[in-house]
Amino acid sequence: MNRRPHFLPPTLPAQCQTKLIALVLIVGIVLLGQSAMADHVALRGQPLLPLPKIETIDLDKVRLGELLFHDVRLSGNDTISCATCHDITKGGADGRKMPLGIDGTEGTINTPTVFNSTLSLAQFWNGRAASLEEQAAGPVHNPAEMGSNWSDVVQKLNLDAKLKAAFKKSYPDGITGDTIVDAIATFERTLLTFDAPFDKYLQGDLTAISESAKKGYELFQSYGCTSCHQGANVGGNMYQTMGTMGDYFGDQGHDEAPDQGRYDVTGLERDRHVFKVPSLRMVIHTAPYFHDGSAATLEEAVRMMAKYQLGRELPGQDLAPIIDFLKSLAGTYTRYNP
Repeated sequence: MNRRPHFLPPTLPAQCQTKLIALVLIVGIVLLGQSAMADHVALRGQPLLPLPKIETIDLDKVRLGELLFHDVRLSGNDTISCATCHDITKGGADGRKMPLGIDGTEGTINTPTVFNSTLSLAQFWNGRAASLEEQAAGPVHNPAEMGSNWSDVVQKLNLDAKLKAAFKKSYPDGITGDTIVDAIATFERTLLTFDAPFDKYLQGDLTAISESAKKGYELFQSYGCTSCHQGANVGGNMYQTMGTMGDYFGDQGHDEAPDQGRYDVTGLERDRHVFKVPSLRMVIHTAPYFHDGSAATLEEAVRMMAKYQLGRELPGQDLAPIIDFLKSLAGTYTRYNP
């Protein structure tokens, strides 16, 4: 037996009843949509942004760059590749305090992640490389990293007929130093980590992160962390002095060549100890932390940042939520396949 909806007057004509029911349904849908939109709008204007989509990139160059990124022939003794220090299965870094280069030579500065590096204003801790292409050339020629040169690398790669043909397909000039770094940089521009829980939260899914992570984000803002760590990369878009509110280098007991930061690039005293602010996108996967690898754990790194950059002692009850928020920033890498 069909029953009339309780909100309809019993004397209302059938045609009017149908129209009224439709109107009520439409109003309900609109109100639900407005509610969802209100939640989404409420998250706009935030200091952090979701990662941008990858623009269309030449797939042949991406695949060529991927091969080169993992090719040990770029090193002097065929033992070291870009992926040796920038392991995409380990957060885009190597998990070491200092990297190991050719012949086991230990480096002097911590390896930053390669993930999302295309969003940074410059490359390396001191920003000495303006582009991914310039960065890619650096380690090849560094005697403590890959210990080689373009002449030797090009000669070795030209002996590989299949690789030589792949280069000719994408680059009329064939294998050169310039085409090598162009291909590697093209591949690196695809190394973005999408679908982070926090990005989903920013896009309106309020269930994407835990209540603890939401509290952590509030604390992250209220403490002033977003004054340096902001934007889609949650950092990487500015420089800052290491130890603005405390004597970091005095307390660490070192002030050597790798600690000079931008000073090595500009020669300006005001740039001494100034470094590129690192991205926090994959921070949960890239211990140890800082240019000197001095913080072994993320908890230690957060406490040290509070002390030396904010001049604050972080209460224990605030640490766990902030860590949960930082965990929510990590997305996943999927091989580029447009």
